[in-house]
Amino acid sequence: MKIFVIDHFVLTVRSIPDTCEFYERVLGMKAVEFGGGRWALVFGRQKINLHQAGREFEPKAMAPAPGAGDFCLVSEEPIAEVIRQLEEAGVSIEVGPVPKSGAEGPITSVYIRDPDGNLVEISEYRKD
Repeated sequence: MKIFVIDHFVLTVRSIPDTCEFYERVLGMKAVEFGGGRWALVFGRQKINLHQAGREFEPKAMAPAPGAGDFCLVSEEPIAEVIRQLEEAGVSIEVGPVPKSGAEGPITSVYIRDPDGNLVEISEYRKD
């Protein structure tokens, strides 16, 4: 077997509308309804499926919980522009910018929290 990309992952959230609003407004993702009332956040060639806490779809994680996510997203824009847009959107940067290590090499990252407290790392691959 040879895995090469993530298609989607699932976040369990307290409020699907609040989550969709945040990810659309702040991160430019598109909220889409699929499969008879399910919701996902689409970006690039990936998506984040959303499960409403207490009404998760089967199969599901062993212990799904809002705020348990911790993941990294890569921006096409420079990190300085990411910071500017986060400030403009009124979103606090918890940590960063800081150097980190991405799947394909050195990155510069900032960390924010979504409405459920999930840790969202936004990164730019460094060109040094």
